[in-house]
Amino acid sequence: MSSSLQIPAAPPLSTFARWPEERLKASREQALQHWCDAEDVWVFGYGSLIWKPEFDFVEQRPATLQGHHRALCLWSRINRGTPELPGLVFGLETGGECHGMAFRLAACSVAPIFEALWRREMSTGAYHPSWIDCQTSDGTVKALAFVIDQAGPAYVSEPPEDALIEIVLRASGIYGSCLDYVTQTAEALDAVGIHDARLTALVARLKSNIHQDQRSLP
Repeated sequence: MSSSLQIPAAPPLSTFARWPEERLKASREQALQHWCDAEDVWVFGYGSLIWKPEFDFVEQRPATLQGHHRALCLWSRINRGTPELPGLVFGLETGGECHGMAFRLAACSVAPIFEALWRREMSTGAYHPSWIDCQTSDGTVKALAFVIDQAGPAYVSEPPEDALIEIVLRASGIYGSCLDYVTQTAEALDAVGIHDARLTALVARLKSNIHQDQRSLP
């Protein structure tokens, strides 16, 4: 690691805690408090949900969410990093716009899917589950989106690019490397015709750094 880089320090592991089952349930029920169980539900994916949703859906559409943008702003100490070398995963930050994928869930599957989805996305309460209008080619849909909790201990304002590259390249967790996570998200977006210029540029620099490191090996 270059000594000139200013890598933001993640809070100590003791500041993180998994939510108990009753808190997960209460959060899930609050999100669904206005849902009629005969209605289909939309979920907005902007990161790994695009390439690994892990739920059945009856329709998917490219969608644009105004007022938030995709950013590597959430420390990952298990899935894509370790307590000693945490990685970063995507969250929705305030401002700008985000191009992603909206998934429509059949009404009959909403309850079991949301239970599994909450265990995946809300295990530490890092997000605010929010219903937000998303624009699609077939009209506007109101979708559930996981917006980063900027007051939470896992949040970090996305670091400058040099520091970001250092973090992504060094981190790996039980689900694989942070590098794979970032590149898979970029590839998944490209596969469905969504172009994220910032993410594309970041992946290009990541690959360039890897090639440079490989050439420098004896």
